[in-house]
Amino acid sequence: MNLPNLKEAKKRTNAKVLYKETPTIKNHSFQNKKYFLRTYGCQMNEHDSEQIEAILVNLGMSPCDELTDADVIVLNTCAIRENAHDKVFGYLGRIKHLKKERPEVLVAIGGCMSQEENVVNELIKRHPYVNIVFGTHNIHELANYLQNALENKQEVEVFSEEGCVYEHVSYKRASNITAWVNIIYGCDKFCTYCIVPYTRGKERSRKLEEVVQEVLSLKEQGYQEVTLLGQNVNAYGHDLEEGYEFSDLLEAVAKTNIPRIRFVTSHPWNFTDKMIEVIAQYENIMPYIHLPLQSGSDRILKLMGRRYTKEEYLALYKKMKERIPNVAITTDIIVGFPGETEEDFLDTLEVVDACQFDGAYTFIFSPREGTPAAKMVDSTPLEEKEERLHRLNEKINSYSKMHNERLVGKVVPVLLLGPSEKDKDFLYGYTDTMKLVNVKAPTSDIGKIIDVLITDAKSFSLDGQKKESITM
Repeated sequence: MNLPNLKEAKKRTNAKVLYKETPTIKNHSFQNKKYFLRTYGCQMNEHDSEQIEAILVNLGMSPCDELTDADVIVLNTCAIRENAHDKVFGYLGRIKHLKKERPEVLVAIGGCMSQEENVVNELIKRHPYVNIVFGTHNIHELANYLQNALENKQEVEVFSEEGCVYEHVSYKRASNITAWVNIIYGCDKFCTYCIVPYTRGKERSRKLEEVVQEVLSLKEQGYQEVTLLGQNVNAYGHDLEEGYEFSDLLEAVAKTNIPRIRFVTSHPWNFTDKMIEVIAQYENIMPYIHLPLQSGSDRILKLMGRRYTKEEYLALYKKMKERIPNVAITTDIIVGFPGETEEDFLDTLEVVDACQFDGAYTFIFSPREGTPAAKMVDSTPLEEKEERLHRLNEKINSYSKMHNERLVGKVVPVLLLGPSEKDKDFLYGYTDTMKLVNVKAPTSDIGKIIDVLITDAKSFSLDGQKKESITM
C-alpha cells in the first residue's frame, strides 16, 4: 500500500526526469467482461481516460452505458473544486448499493482526488468496498491492480514522487477527427488556490521528437486537429537540457502540416514574444488562446501567487491582439478569493471591459485542503460572492455575444465533428477561433473543414449554412 503524501508532493528537486517505455499489458482474466468509466474534470482527465480505456479494452473488455451492467467500474476524478468531490462521493452511494447486490464488481478510483491524503483516508475508512485507488502517476499499472483485486487484495497505490514520463502510451481515443497530445505533465507554479501541483507533480516535458512523431502518426490516421495538452503548456521544455521551449515545439508540430493545431492551457507568466510570432506565422496554428486571468486586482493576484500584474496581463493581451490576425482570447476568472473586496472585484470588471474576452470560465473560490489559500481568512458571505459572479457573467456573456454577432454574414472555416445535439438535421463543429457552430450540412461532411456562412448568433453558439449550398 502506498498512500499520497502532501509534503512529498510539494518537493521539487533538480533530479532528472526518467523516460520509460509504457509496460506491455500481460494476460489477465477479464475476457468478455464489461467496464463502466466515468470521467470528471479537465481535458487532461479526459485524455487520461482514453489511456484507461485502452488498458481495459486490451484486457478483452468492452464498454457499457449502464452502471448496473458493469463488471469493472472506474471513476477518473477531479480535485479542482469542492463540487467535483461532492459529485464523486455522491456517485459512490449508487455504487455502494450495487456492490451489495453484486459484490464481485470491481471498483477503481483514479485521478486527482486519489492524490489527496484526506480523500484516500476517507475512501479507506468509509468506503471499504472500493477495491482500487490509483493516482495520476501510475495509470499504466491499472491492469495489474485489477488482477490483484480479483484475488481479494485491496490495492491503494498512490505515489507522491516527482515522476517520470512514459512514452508510446496506448489510447482509445474518443474521436477519429480530433486528438489530445500530452506535451508536459505536472505544474511547478504553486498558485496558492490550486491543488494541481500536488496531484499532478513536477513539470515533466516529453521530448520534442516524441511529440512530433505522435502528431505525424495521427495525421497519417486522418486526424484533422490536435490539441497540445498540459497544465501549463508554455512551460514546456524548461526542464530539458536541449535548449528548446514551447515555441520551438509549436513550430515543429506546425511543420507536420496537420490541418489544425491548438494548445491548452497557458500561463501568462510564460507567454513569450517568440510564441506569439510562431502562432502568427503558421496558418495551421489556430488563432485561439486560452489565457487565464483569475483576477484583475494586483493585490489579489499577489495573494494568488500568479506572478504577474494587471498591467502586465493587459500588455500581453494587447500584444496578442496586435500581432496575431483574427485572434480570439478566452480566460478563467475566480470570484470571491479570500480577502477580495468590492474594489478588487471592480478591478476585475475593469480588465474584462478592457479585454472584452470572447468567453470565460468563471467560478466562485473553492478552498482546497493543503493549499495556502485554504488557510486564508475568508469573511465574504456566499451571497455576496454569488452576486459578484452574476455581475461578472452578465458582462462575459454580453461580450461573447458581441463577438459572435460580428461573424454574422461572414464565411468562416469550420471543422465538423458530428450531429448537432439541438437538431439531428444539423452538424456541429468549431471555427478556427473555437466558436461552436451548428451547420446545415450532410453527414458526409463530418471530419471535414468546410466554409460556412454564419446566419445567426447567440451568446454561446452560432448557426450557419454550408457555403456551396447557398443559393443567390
